[in-house]
Amino acid sequence: MISSLHGSFKPGAHSELRAQRSLARRVVLLGGNLVGNTRQDSQGVSARVYSNGVYGFASAADLSQDAARKALDTASQNALFLDDKVRPGKGALPQIAHGSLPRQADFNDVEQKRYLDFTQALDSYISGKYPGLASRTVVATADSMEKQLLTSDGYAAHTLAPRSYVYVILNAVTDKGMPVEVFRSFGGRGSFDTVFTDPAALYGEVDRLYEHLMNKREGTFAKAGVATCILSGELSGILAHEAVGHTVEADLVLGGSVAGPMLGQMVASPLVSMTDFAHTAFDQTAPLPVYVDDEGVLAEDAELIRNGKLVGFMLNRELGRHYNMRPQGNARAFAFNDEPLIRMRNTAIHPGPNKLQDMIAGTEEGYYLMYTNNGQADTTGEFMFGVTLGYEIKNGKLGQAIFDTTISGVAFDMLKTVDMVSDQVTWASSGFCGKKQPMPVGVGGPELRCQVMIGGR
Repeated sequence: MISSLHGSFKPGAHSELRAQRSLARRVVLLGGNLVGNTRQDSQGVSARVYSNGVYGFASAADLSQDAARKALDTASQNALFLDDKVRPGKGALPQIAHGSLPRQADFNDVEQKRYLDFTQALDSYISGKYPGLASRTVVATADSMEKQLLTSDGYAAHTLAPRSYVYVILNAVTDKGMPVEVFRSFGGRGSFDTVFTDPAALYGEVDRLYEHLMNKREGTFAKAGVATCILSGELSGILAHEAVGHTVEADLVLGGSVAGPMLGQMVASPLVSMTDFAHTAFDQTAPLPVYVDDEGVLAEDAELIRNGKLVGFMLNRELGRHYNMRPQGNARAFAFNDEPLIRMRNTAIHPGPNKLQDMIAGTEEGYYLMYTNNGQADTTGEFMFGVTLGYEIKNGKLGQAIFDTTISGVAFDMLKTVDMVSDQVTWASSGFCGKKQPMPVGVGGPELRCQVMIGGR
């Protein structure tokens, strides 16, 4: 639709024109009852124009060439107006590679009945096999962002990013009347009909989740204080994203994040390396691959920590110039009327040499922390994460499950205590990062053994 509009770009200014359609599908069953059934669509065009250090932006909820031309003209006028009034005098952005990228994926928008039938089948299995549950929730979701991007001096691209998930939430009550809950998401990249072909494929996962719930029902409280903990790959991935990743986004570095003066310094154990992967990680396609960002930059991996040393930031074109670093495709926008911001893509800690069973066997006393329900961190690197499933470690063996707790600390301090790293990476990609705009992201990592503050009763 917009590929023929290159001639509409104003000379001497960097211009981006984006047409986008976003879809979201969701079905929710609570106790077998349908409580959520939604289909959301949004579409439109936006234009952003850079001129000497200022940006003009405009958008319209209309996928037409006329709307695209009008948005581009308005954005150009806005940029020229600001340039005339502010006069920042920063000049043009550094040149980047140019080319084109055809669409890399397909999305089959299945009918809503497909989601409903799947959740009902899975819910029937749960209710039939485990009638003693206090409550159960089954959710099926799918979303997709399709973008056509045309730039004045970067890559033109047609990208499609579909993902599909099923969530299962199980609740029980302890003998003392305290509610306990476990939660898991299943799925990943692709249309719902290709990711989930048969509800029976999830029965084994549900059985394991129920086993954890029963263990947690008979659980105990963790002892508050600093403890030796083995973080699961899911937890280490959340840590990589929330507590480390945000501190090395260049806009937050410019705003004073703790990572700014630490570039080139040791910020973690030499066992720890961390990368924001573009589209391929550890010889496999990343959970949510990004091939070209929304500034037309061809996406590459952004190496952040190498053997414990902070070696890089995540950038857009403007801050790449500011820090004299090459942008690697981290400028991303969520909706058609959003501006591109510096965002993570697939952020992970690299695997190490250890086996999980050896990590547990080598721990005299501590905790194996498996699942999380949320995480929060600030630009000082201070974090707090909820832990919804974990087990005691005593004499090198797993013991009782523990009730919900939290872990907290300062990321770079905690990462310096890492003394074992497992050889397997676990990815999670069902969530959204909430930096001004929501954004689908992948997080991952191996199990890490470290010292961390854990909450108690």
